[in-house]
Amino acid sequence: MNLLIKSATIIDKNSEFHNQIVDILIEKGIILNIGSDLKNSKNFKEIKFNNLHVSCGWFDYLVSAGEPGFEERDSIKNTINVALKSGFTSIGIQPNCFPITDKKSEIEFIKARSKDSAINVYPFGALSKNSEGKEMAELNEMRSAGALGFGDYKRSIENPNLLKLSLLYSKTLKYPILSFPDNKSLSKDGVMNENKISTYLGLRGIPPISEETQIARDIAILKYTGGNLHIPTISTAESVKLIRKAKKDKLNISCSTTIHNIFFDDQNLEQFDTNFKVLPPLRTKHDIIELIDGLKDGTIDMVTSDHNPINLELKNIEFDNANFGTIGLESFFGALNSIFSLKKSISILTIGKKIFGIKQNRLKIGEYADLTLFNPQGKYIFSHDNIHSKSKNSIFINQKLTGKVYGTFVNGKLTLND
Repeated sequence: MNLLIKSATIIDKNSEFHNQIVDILIEKGIILNIGSDLKNSKNFKEIKFNNLHVSCGWFDYLVSAGEPGFEERDSIKNTINVALKSGFTSIGIQPNCFPITDKKSEIEFIKARSKDSAINVYPFGALSKNSEGKEMAELNEMRSAGALGFGDYKRSIENPNLLKLSLLYSKTLKYPILSFPDNKSLSKDGVMNENKISTYLGLRGIPPISEETQIARDIAILKYTGGNLHIPTISTAESVKLIRKAKKDKLNISCSTTIHNIFFDDQNLEQFDTNFKVLPPLRTKHDIIELIDGLKDGTIDMVTSDHNPINLELKNIEFDNANFGTIGLESFFGALNSIFSLKKSISILTIGKKIFGIKQNRLKIGEYADLTLFNPQGKYIFSHDNIHSKSKNSIFINQKLTGKVYGTFVNGKLTLND
């Protein structure tokens, strides 16, 4: 597709046009020219928006699609549409579907379902067969089919030998192993953060040490084996300290936290709203401060939406029995941009490609256009009208957010919000 983007502020610290208001001329998906007052001599489609900003395309690796098996939650096709309208040009699809994505054929299914779409889709494979934590899945075959990494979504690696072997494999095959930080012996049957609030509400707690002891164990194994370890969705102050030390020790470790774990604390559960039932659970204000500091100093590499659609009948029930999870793609930018500076927000939204070894196209003449279009200003109340997902289980309903996504341009295709 050919396109002329008018009067856009470039946000890309690696671009010579960073912080400049320019026009961007795109022909056959390639950036042909960047400059002021470019002429539209070939009558390309022209777009112009109020306070338009453009950055390299955003990436989120922790996205659940439902399909196959849970199409009542969402489909791969609609998840792609949600991601594009939320500003993402690349997403990782987690293996928590039915059947679990633990074979080459299932990686190929996701690739086929997303083929020729206006987004880059990267499937993740399960680390263990059926994500049961007993026997290693067919990692090599899934990697050859296009799997970006391996982990059992929201299930910890209880068997330390399984983590040891998978980290040894990762040294030669150059893929990350995702180890969800949860010691099930400590967190069993918990539904929220364990502290005085859980006692007051009469809800079973998930203690911070259930996360922290698992991370400490994983770091010890990584130190012994080497390899490539990624800890998804850390939530406690002590977890930040553990990973900070591991990085100082030069271990090959990366990690993320979720947007809701730095936006909400456990006091938000006082109304027993099941949209606030997430895993890891919402922690304390102190934890949030330490998580944000960890993001600022680079201890925490990235933030994820942890987009997890859940159908209504599994959420609209008693808190103890409701499923964990919230959707998050649609609210991600508005929430992140409410916490951090614009420069830091865009860095967080784009750095994940580097962590997972994906080529990052730059805002540079001659490069393929992989762009997110947005307005960083303007506060609004997030509502059901802002949700494009089939499932509506959003933790951000009625929250004040900042900034608007206009759309994306990737793979030669333009997607704009209505």
